[in-house]
Amino acid sequence: MMKEFNIIIEKGEDGYLISEVVGLPGCHTQAKSMDELIKRTKEAISLYLKSKDDSVDVTDTFIGMQKIAL
Repeated sequence: MMKEFNIIIEKGEDGYLISEVVGLPGCHTQAKSMDELIKRTKEAISLYLKSKDDSVDVTDTFIGMQKIAL
């Protein structure tokens, strides 16, 4: 069964795209393009789960992102 993960993507000061996997502390990566970022993020998730022997509880408590203006 495939698991789904929420990721947060930001653009760094150096222009690289940075992804952080919600619910997997320390699981993040960066790349120059979105395609490469998604590929690297999938790899980072796989490596994270393997390092934890797939015993990680990936219960997702992420609700969403909201942009507000002040």
